[in-house]
Amino acid sequence: MTIKLIRDHGQHYRPRMACLTKLEALVLAMQDTKSGVKSSEQKLNTTSIPHVTAGGDILEWIASHMKIDNQEARTIGTMLVAFGFIYPLQDHKRLILKPDGSLYRFQTPYFWPVQKWKAEDTDYAIYLAKRNIRKKGTLDNYEQENYNNLQKWLNYKWDFIVMQAKEQYRTGKERNKSDRVVFDCQERAYWIVHRPPPQTHSAMDYGMDRLIDPNTEEKKTFDYYRRIIIYIQQVIMRPRVKSSVSLGALVKHMTTYHDHDPFLNPCIPSNPWQSDDVTYWDLNMRNVETPTKMRVERWSFGFYELLKDPRGRADFRLFLKKEFSGENLAFWEAAEEMKWGAAATISEKAETTFKTFLAPGAPRWINIDGRTMGLTVKGLEHPHRYVLDAAQTHIFMLMKKDTFYRYLKSPVYKDMQKNAISPVPHSFTDAQLEQKARNRKPSIDPIVLWKQEQEEKAKAEAAARPIDIKQLMASKLDRK
Repeated sequence: MTIKLIRDHGQHYRPRMACLTKLEALVLAMQDTKSGVKSSEQKLNTTSIPHVTAGGDILEWIASHMKIDNQEARTIGTMLVAFGFIYPLQDHKRLILKPDGSLYRFQTPYFWPVQKWKAEDTDYAIYLAKRNIRKKGTLDNYEQENYNNLQKWLNYKWDFIVMQAKEQYRTGKERNKSDRVVFDCQERAYWIVHRPPPQTHSAMDYGMDRLIDPNTEEKKTFDYYRRIIIYIQQVIMRPRVKSSVSLGALVKHMTTYHDHDPFLNPCIPSNPWQSDDVTYWDLNMRNVETPTKMRVERWSFGFYELLKDPRGRADFRLFLKKEFSGENLAFWEAAEEMKWGAAATISEKAETTFKTFLAPGAPRWINIDGRTMGLTVKGLEHPHRYVLDAAQTHIFMLMKKDTFYRYLKSPVYKDMQKNAISPVPHSFTDAQLEQKARNRKPSIDPIVLWKQEQEEKAKAEAAARPIDIKQLMASKLDRK
């Protein structure tokens, strides 16, 4: 019986990552006696520790060896610490590389992740039991919780675990003090990487636990060759696009979106992060009454651009209401709400959607082909998030190919283009922007503002309710 903890997703197969082998080569170069990182003997709590390196020296060596700046070198050094190739001697719970005089040591190759040995719960239980014996029961809170859980789960072999812990503890006491401290630090660093404290990012997290070992070679059976043939047939039948066509499409896309790219063109009328002028945000609110001309122009680039803009979707809804086909957009929105909404409301939303759009004689019945209708109605017997995908795609393509182009030619869109705002760019000198930056004060957190709005709304609702005289008098008597 193997108990798999939350942090134990795919630990056995993570060494197949190519970055680990590159980091291993980098660590070997750092440990070179001639061109590697310089190390010396340092004292840690009255104990002399050999081969200790400062974080600043590691950062300097990485920057000079790889010819990169200090920021990238620090990122790579933090990766080495996070993956367990280097471990800190002082602040052992923070797996980062500090660019100062903090002390670090290279982890022994036995504990490197490229060794491909899994961090078993039995080994972790032996480690915690040994620490519990040495510290006389004073473990950290998360370690004590893991210790209790492992004792409950591995109760059938707990005597063996305690015996192993006592034996390792007795063997460790026979070593020199410096060797004992070094080994304890190495073991603790290994388990900090593979069983980190709660709310700590672990570099070893890697998706869901796999059912098969991807490192092993697959046996070439009849099924193996059959899957290879199917794959090759699909590759041959896949349509190809000439590079000239794809590059032309890319150039067309860049030309279309050039004026709307915030990296290529400045904000109009001004950048609120520089000028402290919130006009740009006011003009581009989600449901602003009169949008800007650039925003209205963007709706014509594609149907999805229109739908993802709340103001554009509201204008399109007005057009569909005049066309007596508003049920199509309403069904698409209901499918989106079901897809991205809370899981607890899926059954309720599925029933409401069926009665409103799909049931015979529904008030807002949508026109889809019989096959899609049958699949959708059958899927709604056991609803899930994506049960409406086929019908939603059908309605989306129907609106995109027909209704969208009629909307662009309609008076609704032309009036919106005519009434749209063209803001005049603000002109601020460098001295004015610098003065605004000096006078800038920290604003209130949006969460605080939201809480204040909710409290004021609750007070207004309470004031608008009718007053119960009996309850009011009873509360006054209780106070007396």
